[in-house]
Amino acid sequence: QNEKELQDVVKQQEDKMLQLIDKSGEVMRLKAEVSELKRLLQRAETEAKVLWEEMRGKEHQVDTAYIQERVMLRREVDKLRLLLVEKEDENIRLTDKY
Repeated sequence: QNEKELQDVVKQQEDKMLQLIDKSGEVMRLKAEVSELKRLLQRAETEAKVLWEEMRGKEHQVDTAYIQERVMLRREVDKLRLLLVEKEDENIRLTDKY
């Protein structure tokens, strides 16, 4: 009787652990998705900002090559800022760890 109850409890614990592992994987997947959506949002905001700045200054004359170059440069700046923040976070984690 006790052995059977113990086996049942162990089985229940295993099931709970598997559920937690599944949820953990789902959480990781959702975090990655949120990260990608944030990146896409930042990209769209960058493009909108550059286009707005260009349109504000010019009524009808629009140099699309120049605008595309500005968008690319703004993206590059945003990417570099993000890398800087990631490195700073990594340095903080490492200094906290040791």
